[in-house]
Amino acid sequence: VLAADDVTLHVAPGETLALIGPNGSGKTTLLKALVGLVRPSMGRVEIAGLDATTGGAAARRATGYLPQRPGFQDGVTARALLRLCARLRGVPARPAEELLDRVGLADAADRVVDGFSGGMRQRLGLAVALVGTPPALVLDEPSAALDPTGALLVRDLIRELRREGTTVLLSSHDLAEVASVADRVAVFSAGRMRAVGSVYELENATGARSIEDVYRCLTGQMALRRVA
Repeated sequence: VLAADDVTLHVAPGETLALIGPNGSGKTTLLKALVGLVRPSMGRVEIAGLDATTGGAAARRATGYLPQRPGFQDGVTARALLRLCARLRGVPARPAEELLDRVGLADAADRVVDGFSGGMRQRLGLAVALVGTPPALVLDEPSAALDPTGALLVRDLIRELRREGTTVLLSSHDLAEVASVADRVAVFSAGRMRAVGSVYELENATGARSIEDVYRCLTGQMALRRVA
């Protein structure tokens, strides 16, 4: 299966770029290639000037990664988990309370993660991605399983990270979230990138009046007639 074909994409430092597209369109494969979990059959993937597949620990330290379904060791508290992740990444242990506060879990620092709800586990995964203050974040469905309060917290955090100069590449099925946080959007369908640009640029290019209609048009779900 050719999961991602002929994709050329550059994300500038401090930029937030969102990938959107149907299930199976290649978004997660591309994100896994960025963090070295998938080796491309051809081409090159670089983060902060380092090859994602051959750059070793230095490349991994440059990137924080939140997978679609983060999993954690049983019987460990949130605080202990973050300390363990810092040791594994070879970075100074940032105060766990600070990271957990950023994702709304400060009161759960000493709770065992086995008892966390799906939304709490998702936010804990985001805290893990922030360990070591990496210059780039790769977030696969960061708002999955979150209630509205958690989703708003994540949106605010992404905007805050952008102001701090962090580069964020995320995939999302929440088009409102995409329109709210992304500087640019890349639209994927059947393994190919169909278009990339700001929401405004994509609306102008397709004649659409919303991010929802941009999505429908570029993923083949409807034919939009350009309105003069």
